[in-house]
Amino acid sequence: MRRYYALYAGSFFTFVLALGILEQHGMPPRWIGYAFLFLTIILYATIGVLARTSNVSEYYVAGRRIPAIFNGMATGADWMSAASFIGLAGTLYLTGYQGLAYVLGWTGGYVLVALLLAPYLRRFGQYTIPDFLGARYGGHAARLVGVFATVLASFVYVVAQIYGVGVITSRFVGLQFEIGVFVGLAGILVCSFLGGMRAVTWTQVAQYLVLIVAYLAPVTMLSFKVTGVPVPQIMYGQVLQKIELLEDRISSDPAEIDVRRLFLERADELAERISGLPGSLAVEKRILSARIDQMKNSNAQMRDIFALERQRRELPKNADVARDRWDSLMRQATQRGGELTRHAEAFPGIDEVASNTARINFIALVFCLMVGTAALPHVLMRYYTTPSVRAARSSVFWSLLFILALYLTAPAYAVFAKYEIYSHLVGSSIAQLPGWIGAWGKVGLVSIEDINGDGILQLAELSLNPDVIVLATPEIAGLPYVISGLVAAGALAAALSTADGLLLTIASALSHDAYYKVFRPQATTQWRLVVSKTLLLVVAVMAAMVASQKPATILFMVAWAFSLAGAAFFPALVLGIFWKRANKAGAISGMLIGLLVTLYYMVRVQYNAIPWLGIHGIGMEPWLGIQSTSAGVWGVAVGFITIVVVSLLTDPPSTETMNFVESIRTPDFSSH
Repeated sequence: MRRYYALYAGSFFTFVLALGILEQHGMPPRWIGYAFLFLTIILYATIGVLARTSNVSEYYVAGRRIPAIFNGMATGADWMSAASFIGLAGTLYLTGYQGLAYVLGWTGGYVLVALLLAPYLRRFGQYTIPDFLGARYGGHAARLVGVFATVLASFVYVVAQIYGVGVITSRFVGLQFEIGVFVGLAGILVCSFLGGMRAVTWTQVAQYLVLIVAYLAPVTMLSFKVTGVPVPQIMYGQVLQKIELLEDRISSDPAEIDVRRLFLERADELAERISGLPGSLAVEKRILSARIDQMKNSNAQMRDIFALERQRRELPKNADVARDRWDSLMRQATQRGGELTRHAEAFPGIDEVASNTARINFIALVFCLMVGTAALPHVLMRYYTTPSVRAARSSVFWSLLFILALYLTAPAYAVFAKYEIYSHLVGSSIAQLPGWIGAWGKVGLVSIEDINGDGILQLAELSLNPDVIVLATPEIAGLPYVISGLVAAGALAAALSTADGLLLTIASALSHDAYYKVFRPQATTQWRLVVSKTLLLVVAVMAAMVASQKPATILFMVAWAFSLAGAAFFPALVLGIFWKRANKAGAISGMLIGLLVTLYYMVRVQYNAIPWLGIHGIGMEPWLGIQSTSAGVWGVAVGFITIVVVSLLTDPPSTETMNFVESIRTPDFSSH
C-alpha cells in the first residue's frame, strides 16, 4: 500500500508541474480548471471502481482491515470538509479572534472521542451508531430515533458540502451555480455508489494528499512573497502587527467614516419603512411610478428608465415579503456601517454587554462543536473500521496529526489574505479593480457598492462572503492560475470526501438500521445493498436541491449539523456507556426532546421567514444572546436532564443490559 501511495503522490506532483509549465506556454486558465476538475474526479472514480465490493462487511466497515495510519488519513479527509477547507479561514478573516472557537471546538472534540467513545464503540463492534443504541437500550424505538437524528444531522452537513462543490464548479468551470451543484453531485456519487466504506476509505486517503498540498501551497508562497520566509504558520504573527497598523489607518480615514455613516443612515431609513408597512410599500410604488413618468416626459435616456422600471417590477409583492427583504437589507447595512472588527481583539463589542455576549457565544460554540464532533455519526463510524481497540485509539492520534496541518495554517491564511486586501485593494480606484472581483462577483460571493460615489474603494464598500477567501487567495496574491486550479481541486477533494462519508452514513442508517434491522430482517445481502444504493441516490438529489437554494454560508450549515448531532447523540451515548441506570424510556425522550429544542431554537433565531415554505414572521430574540450556530447548548443540557429524570422515574434496565454495559467497559487490548 505504501508503495502505491508513493507512486500516486509522485504522479500528482508531476501533473501539477506539467500544468504549471503549460500555463507558462499559454494554456488558457479555463482549460487548467477543466483539467483539475475532471482528472481528479476520474482518479477518485477509478479508485472507487477498483475497490468496489458487494460484501456487506467490506461495504459498511471496509472489512475492519484499515491500518491506523491510513484510517487516520481517511478520517482527516472525511473530517476536513468544505467547512474546514473553504469556510474556516474565511470565518477567521471575517471575525478574527472569534473564529478560533471553530479550531478549539473541532480539535477538542477529538479528545472526547478518544476518551469517552471510540474505544467503547469499537469494543462493541457493530456497524453503526443506531446499532449501539438498539443494543444498549433494547427494542427498535431507540434505534429509529437514532436513525432519524443521524439522517437529519448528516443531511444538513451534506447540503453544506454540495453547496461548496457548486461554488467551485461555477467559478472554475464557468457553470451556473445551480447546474454546478448537480455536476459535483455526480462526482460524489461515483465513489460512494460503487464500493461503500471500502471505496470511500481508499478514495479519502488519496484525497487527503490533494487537499493538504492544495491548502498549504498558496499560503506558503504568499508567506514567502510578503516576509521572505515560506513558513506561514510561524510568520503570520509579524504580518498581524502590520494589519493592526492598517486597521488604525482605515478606521481614521475620513472617507471610510463617511461611508459607514451612509450605511447606518440607510439602515435607519429601512427601519422606518418596515415600521410603516403596509402603507410604506404603496408609497414606494407611487414614488417610483411618478419618477418613471417624469423621466419619460423629460426625454431621459431609455437605459435609466428601464433601470427604474426594473426596480418597480422587483418591489416586494406584499407586506410580508417586504418585511423579510427589508429586514435582511437593514441588517446588512447595519453590519457594514458598524465599527471595524479588529482581527486580534478578543470578544469585540461596543460596550461591556456586547463583549460579554461575544464571550458567551465563543464558549457556547466551542462546547457545541466539541460534543458535536464526539457524536457525529460519520466520524464515529470510522472507528469501527480498525482491526482492534488499540488501533482505534492510535487512529484518533493519526487523525489529529493529519488535521493539525490544516488547523495550524487556517489562521495564517486569514491574516495573509487580510494583509493583501487591506494594503493593496482598499483605497484603489473602483474602475481599475483586479479581475478576481468580477469573476467572484458573477458567482455572487463578492460585491462592491460605491455608496459615497467617490470612485475609490473603501473597506465598508467591499462585501466578501467568507467562503471566497481560500478559493480566491491565489488570485488575490497574483499567483499563477495553476495554483488557483490546485486549490479548487483541493476544495473539491475536501467536499467530495466528506460528502461520500456522509451519504454512506445516511444510506447505512436507512438501509441497515431501519430497513434490515426493523422492517425486513430476512432481506438478502444483495437486496440490502440495492436498497442502500437507491436511498443514497434519493438523499443526494434532495440535498443538491436544498443546496441550490443557498440557505446559508458553509460554516453556518456545518455548525448547525454539529449542534443537532451533539443534542441527539452525546447524552444518550455517554450515559449509555457510563451510567447503567439509563434506560430505554429515558434515552428516547432525551434524544427527541434534545433534538426538538435545538431545531426549534435554530430555526426561530436564524430565520424570520422561510419563503419557499410560505412561512413568515417566526423570528425570535436569542436567549442570553446565543446565536443559532450554538443551539446545541440548550439541546444537550435538556437531553442530559431528561434522560436522568425519566430513567429515575421509570423501571431500571434488565440485568442483561447491565451486563452488556459492563462488557463494553472492561478493557481488552487484544485484537478482539
